Amino acid sequence: MEVLTPPKLRAENLVQVFNRQEVLHDISFDVKDGEFLSILGPSGCGKTTILRILIGLLEPISGRIIKDGVDITKTKPSKRNMGIVFQNYALFQNMTVLENIAYALRFNPELRTKARSIAEDIIEQVGLTEHIQKKPYKLSGGQQQRVAIARTLALNPEIILFDEPMSALDAATRLLLREEIKRIQGKFRSTMVYITHDQEEAFALSDRIMVMNTGTIQQLGTPEELIRNPANQFVREFVIDNLQRKIDSLVKYVEAGR
Repeated sequence: MEVLTPPKLRAENLVQVFNRQEVLHDISFDVKDGEFLSILGPSGCGKTTILRILIGLLEPISGRIIKDGVDITKTKPSKRNMGIVFQNYALFQNMTVLENIAYALRFNPELRTKARSIAEDIIEQVGLTEHIQKKPYKLSGGQQQRVAIARTLALNPEIILFDEPMSALDAATRLLLREEIKRIQGKFRSTMVYITHDQEEAFALSDRIMVMNTGTIQQLGTPEELIRNPANQFVREFVIDNLQRKIDSLVKYVEAGR
């Protein structure tokens, strides 16, 4: 008899209310072990609220968060073994790359004595060795975001959450960092949940995409499933039509340059 493995992470019937207005309406979804799940939607659709609930910065009005079959809804963020990468890097400007990454390890009794060696190893693995003694203001935006990712990886989280980490970066840097994130996921076999409003980004990175609007899940599926069978008009317009516009624009400029 086949034994079913529980998902790495499960959200069950999440409801959240701000200023008497319900911003999440009975949200339920799973994240598989080692999966890259993007939560895609316009501003104000509730995707960042979900992320804050997953990591424990916000408690839902109702519903549960299950990790490896255990209810962690009321568990402190520090005990969830998750990491988060913010869009604004959140680096200490007076510390070097090495010090920024080692700093997070100082608060873990098991890792404190090995903080420097762990930080140096992570820095090498993400390709930042030549910048190890630089301070953030001497780095590009993409390099700063890699430092932020490395700092999260140093704590060896089982799940990494990304809050629109590329929104402040230029197009070329976003492409490079996109490749870096996928490489890191493969190397560390991390489970990743990625918040974005960018359709192209979601399709390039994700195993599955959860499309949201006005606090509800419109569709959850692979990129291929969304393209072939959009669940409704919103998915068709927000996802497929917007992707097609980008493709058409690119083709127009490529043809003009020939």
